[in-house]
Amino acid sequence: MALFTDDRLDPKPPRRRAAWIGWALLLAALLGTFAFATVPAPYVIELPGPVFNTLGKVSYQHKEVPLIDIPAQRTYPTKGTLDMLTVSVAGSRAQSPSWLEVAQAWLDRSKAVLPIDAVYPQGQSVQQSNEQAAVDMQNSQKDAIAAALTQLGYTFPSAITVAGFSPSSPSSGVLKDGDTIVRVNGAPADTVLGLRAIIAKAGAGTPVSIDIIRAGQPQTVQVTPVMSSDPKPAPVIGIFPSITYSFPFEVKIQLENVGGPSAGQMFALGIIDKLSPGELNGGANVAGTGTIDAAGDVGAIGGIRQKMYGALDAGAKWFLAPYSNCNEVTGHVPQGLRVLAVKTLDDSLAALKAISTKADTSGLLSCPTG
Repeated sequence: MALFTDDRLDPKPPRRRAAWIGWALLLAALLGTFAFATVPAPYVIELPGPVFNTLGKVSYQHKEVPLIDIPAQRTYPTKGTLDMLTVSVAGSRAQSPSWLEVAQAWLDRSKAVLPIDAVYPQGQSVQQSNEQAAVDMQNSQKDAIAAALTQLGYTFPSAITVAGFSPSSPSSGVLKDGDTIVRVNGAPADTVLGLRAIIAKAGAGTPVSIDIIRAGQPQTVQVTPVMSSDPKPAPVIGIFPSITYSFPFEVKIQLENVGGPSAGQMFALGIIDKLSPGELNGGANVAGTGTIDAAGDVGAIGGIRQKMYGALDAGAKWFLAPYSNCNEVTGHVPQGLRVLAVKTLDDSLAALKAISTKADTSGLLSCPTG
């Protein structure tokens, strides 16, 4: 009697088993890849946010109102746009995007992938971040009004007050809500940016002398700055400073659910346009970004690449960018958008004059080409 193994009787089954093993491994790899792709990543995604025309109207407290309203003064007709731009953030510590979403964002030039700590520092909740952004927006609006009215020849006093404290603030128990900060280390502190510059110059670990007015009485206190945990660490005294100006008339900026200081330049230009005969932009669609202080200095902001794409999508042909952001602008300008760089409000007005008259802009400040 002849005996045969199963292999002799049917040579095909091992191949079938090998094929099934291969398919099973491929399926396992696909499932593993899918599972990994849906795992939350330690990043957030920045993308273009809503665009607001500072010359137009917005929904505010369930009503349609002018974004900039100057009720007690004569205002003039405007045309075109002076758009302010925002950046939206997808993700938070509670709900971060998946690796798949992060990979897709890497391939999209209008988006940016940032470590979650860069947007929501350790120890700071989303609510605290939003509160700081709201204070920054309020100060930005006040500084924009101050810059615009100063440009138009008005004079007025100003003061910085304490509006709150950051977590583990070195000022807690030393300063109080409502304190007016007069001087720091003997230097006048009459703008938020100026206050931060004085503290940065003093450095962390060295006490600073702060002259304040509390309940109408002058006092001097000492606070030792610490290094912030922000993406760009800097010496801070851990307060939310609020700027107060005594303006000669009311200027209302009516905008909800938008935070941060980066719209200052465009607020100032919108105010000047409304209070001046003619159109600053010549009726063109212009967008821009940048912080501003009462002296009219335009400063750097975050998310400028996303804002350029937001401007283009909103129909802008021109973009006013802070000169200090040029390293992020060069080589990343979307096709169809012209970018002019500005350092001051005077630069912005010169750029708008050239745009409105269709003059040659080659002699104006611009970012290097790349």
